[in-house]
Amino acid sequence: MVTIANNLTYYRPLILFLILALIVLALRLSLPRIVFVPSAEIIATPAALELPFDDVFFEASDGVRLNGWYIPAENARGTLLFFHGNAGNISYRLNSIDIFNKLGLSVFIVSYRGYGRSEGEPSIPGVTFDALGAWKWLTEEKKVPSEKIVVFGRSLGGAVAMELMRRVEPRALILESTFSSLPEMIKIPFMAPVARLVVGDIWNSAEAASELTAPTLCIHSPDDWIVPYSFGRRLYDAVASEKTFVQIRGGHNDGFLESLDVYLPALDAFLTKHFGLYDPAARDMYGD
Repeated sequence: MVTIANNLTYYRPLILFLILALIVLALRLSLPRIVFVPSAEIIATPAALELPFDDVFFEASDGVRLNGWYIPAENARGTLLFFHGNAGNISYRLNSIDIFNKLGLSVFIVSYRGYGRSEGEPSIPGVTFDALGAWKWLTEEKKVPSEKIVVFGRSLGGAVAMELMRRVEPRALILESTFSSLPEMIKIPFMAPVARLVVGDIWNSAEAASELTAPTLCIHSPDDWIVPYSFGRRLYDAVASEKTFVQIRGGHNDGFLESLDVYLPALDAFLTKHFGLYDPAARDMYGD
């Protein structure tokens, strides 16, 4: 019995290492199913808002075929490249498409790989390829100058936007209800170091923020229980470029709709500063 106990003591570091390795491997294999919640069904299109749009198919930078919508605005002052959150697909974002259209922005919104009508399977590296493909389509196929583009990311889309910002230079950036790094989203404290082993510095938005040069608007609600408000503030504090923070109210998924009295004027002020005035008489952005 003493010999067995001594052997267990001798091999304990190896056993612990193997257990940790198995946990890391299990997390790595299951991470896409934890992070991404795609839906294939298109529940509606901008036609439901009586907005004309182009149903676009294009390639991610690694060749995966993706789908998106380009919704032009009349006399647009700029173009918004829209990266959505982790659930659903582009058809779940009609409220936001309508808001940005009324603010005088053409919108290009993309379904990540495995979402909607896009091919492939979602992955953390893959959505960065998707973002790069969307940027290429917008700037090369649609011929939109980079100085006329504002990149927008909500929730997980904020992390996608920040990875894109490491590689491109749009006129401005808007981050809404997003986090400063992926590991901090692991709510069990002792699991965060393990998560860092799994994902490394992927989606380290705070690090990317420290290198930003584009004017940045950060938006977050203290009522957000999915991505805590403190995470949004941490990301804002890391932004190195000209920056503005706007506090809204309401939950993670509908806070912007509950806070239109704050949300719309803040967006309009930011866009006016960096893209010029837009005449709301063209469409009543505060009405129905």
